[in-house]
Amino acid sequence: MQEFTKFPTKTGRRSLSRSISQSSTDSYSSAASYTDSSDDEVSPREKQQTNSKGSSNFCVKNIKQAEFGRREIEIAEQDMSALISLRKRAQGEKPLAGAKIVGCTHITAQTAVLIETLCALGAQCRWSACNIYSTQNEVAAALAEAGVAVFAWKGESEDDFWWCIDRCVNVDGWQANMILDDGGDLTHWVYKKYPNVFKKIRGIVEESVTGVHRLYQLSKAGKLCVPAMNVNDSVTKQKFDNLYCCRESILDGLKRTTDVMFGGKQVVVCGYGEVGKGCCAALKALGAIVYVTEIDPICALQACMDGFRVVKLTSLTQAQGKRNQRVYISTALGSSVPSLPAGNKNVVTREHLDRMKNSCIVCNMGHSNTEIDVTSLRTPELTWERVRSQVDHVIWPDGKRVVLLAEGRLLNLSCSTVPTFVLSITATTQVRTLSVVGDVHPLIPSFLSPFPDEYVASLHLPSFDAHLTELTDDQAKYLGLNKNGPFKPNYYRSVSAGAGSRCLLTQWAPLGTSPGTGTVAAPRSCVPKHPRPQSPLPSLLDTDGPYP
Repeated sequence: MQEFTKFPTKTGRRSLSRSISQSSTDSYSSAASYTDSSDDEVSPREKQQTNSKGSSNFCVKNIKQAEFGRREIEIAEQDMSALISLRKRAQGEKPLAGAKIVGCTHITAQTAVLIETLCALGAQCRWSACNIYSTQNEVAAALAEAGVAVFAWKGESEDDFWWCIDRCVNVDGWQANMILDDGGDLTHWVYKKYPNVFKKIRGIVEESVTGVHRLYQLSKAGKLCVPAMNVNDSVTKQKFDNLYCCRESILDGLKRTTDVMFGGKQVVVCGYGEVGKGCCAALKALGAIVYVTEIDPICALQACMDGFRVVKLTSLTQAQGKRNQRVYISTALGSSVPSLPAGNKNVVTREHLDRMKNSCIVCNMGHSNTEIDVTSLRTPELTWERVRSQVDHVIWPDGKRVVLLAEGRLLNLSCSTVPTFVLSITATTQVRTLSVVGDVHPLIPSFLSPFPDEYVASLHLPSFDAHLTELTDDQAKYLGLNKNGPFKPNYYRSVSAGAGSRCLLTQWAPLGTSPGTGTVAAPRSCVPKHPRPQSPLPSLLDTDGPYP
């Protein structure tokens, strides 16, 4: 667990060493921003900027870019119709009134639609970036112009990163009562720096495996005294975002950076969770010869039955030096092992890199920047040569070159973009989760039941002109189901082994009341049945069906 007790001392140019938080510097975004971060060498922290309303409660690269950012947000809204529909349906009732949400996520046009939806539903929001290179500067400017307190810009230093988070949390006259996090940096900063604020948090919503892993560490130590919702293990996140998003974005990132033709090339994908499945399917469709490495026998068997050869990475790198071939390695350890963070650490080691042949391409689709042991490459005998944005040649003494993408950080958000429609599914799930966290419920599991998952899925079906078949009364009685749903049991999860076994229970007080001291029960193997909470807004929270 990372211990955050003080601001990092590094300023200005980002250090080549690892960040004290591995997820804080886990990706670049070469295609994400309308303007490059090098346009202006003056740090946004040194600028005095105000929006058209005279407010200076933000810190972005250039507030004048707001008009361009608004156009990008409007484009994203076109493919996020379900989330917009949810916003219009619920904004009259203000189900999030009283919620003071502090968020730390990627700041993109799609995230902006989520933030503005939360505001429309009554929440007050303050936002920072979970990644120092993924912020779209013009989108951040558009949010600031709209009155959102956003502190983020592309190309932050490590000191800037923590300063932005602190500015979101530490403000006179305003105290957060909800956290929306991606990676756990914000949660741990509040926990370590502002323990009194942390104890009063009504709910934490975490969307990454890395962040969830950190929450389990807190729980195991008996220090998680607030409810935490695990969005990453929701069905809509696992089956759609992790699978379909990576299936499309892996190729986008690789093509933009390398211009390589994959027909006939040999590719190794480390991990066959939902992320790995998406990557393998995309690469196989282009004619690549795909190998898979796995530690989980169930996922390994799935890979075999999908037509992939399961190998050890060590044996493959040893063998490849004897043949004239090029190996492309994508470390995509999405959810192969639900109890571990996405990507693990040192999946590709210096030993593997030393044995690779000339011109191998190495990239990462895990959440953090620990999957590839990049630190071992920062040695005097190796030369780094930047050949284009997000592409480095690491040169060995004998002249061998390994092509490293995004310095081993997350490829799709580093070198390309991700599909808007899939992000709509995840964002709608997050809105639904924040609404649930604000309800009165004495015991709440750390991951979502199928009720909101099915509801979120149903909201997106009209985009495909899809129509659900309805059970007859006799069929519903035979199956023991409500004919309007839900159709999945509480323990239903994605196909990855063990994903349904993670559950935490926390006791907590609802919004608007004085919180007591929360207690954490031991993890259980399944989700207990609890009465459904009574919702003040049936259209948003009552998801028993019928679905639209």
